[in-house]
Amino acid sequence: MLGTKGSSHAVFFGDPYSSAITFETPETQPSIFEKRVSPLQRGQFALKRTMDIAGASIALVALAPVLLTVAALVKLDSRGPVLFSQVRWGMNGRKIRVYKFRSMRTDMCDATGVAQTVKNDPRITRIGAILRRTNIDELPQLINVLKGDMSLVGPRCHAIGMLAAGRLYEELVPHYHLRHRMRPGITGLAQMRGLRGPTDRSDKARARIVSDLYYVENFSVWLDVRIMVGTVISELRGGKGF
Repeated sequence: MLGTKGSSHAVFFGDPYSSAITFETPETQPSIFEKRVSPLQRGQFALKRTMDIAGASIALVALAPVLLTVAALVKLDSRGPVLFSQVRWGMNGRKIRVYKFRSMRTDMCDATGVAQTVKNDPRITRIGAILRRTNIDELPQLINVLKGDMSLVGPRCHAIGMLAAGRLYEELVPHYHLRHRMRPGITGLAQMRGLRGPTDRSDKARARIVSDLYYVENFSVWLDVRIMVGTVISELRGGKGF
């Protein structure tokens, strides 16, 4: 059983790297999220930022041929720009513009990101379907990492006004905003656990938010490495994006 650091309130049960976890809901145990998530020490922030800059720089150089090829395919497949951007929540509640390879028809793109993608979504282009399935569409976010808006690993970068089962995310879990104490990541603990796809049920959204809160409170370089390795393994096995 895993609990919050220095707290008797049990939150997580099971392997923190596995999707097989359960947690008390706010309705049954309203006090479990009362403990404030401690901000990272200055040295930890500096080390994480150094890793982000180095990792993103190396990835952009190494993946340059892939990025150029994908850009050409997006342009040839449908009319419109190669990149698509949305305004999302960044660290400390700051709004940031996040970049992705365009995977939808220009006339049907959702500028807000609130309208979630579903399986066989008619808005998605032929190339876009491949990009989303492999998560290659998110590679331009390496630029966001270099800019300091995002991190390689962190809580999922949520759209403003994100809904789950018709309710705002911040209504589902108390202290939802604490996940914004760190830069959002290209990947994260929730994704590594396989918690991906549309959040058509509130329990799906809660599981992801709980994962984010766990990550923020328990950040370490080793945890970041585990998440990045786990993400690569997950992608090689076939991601759940669509």
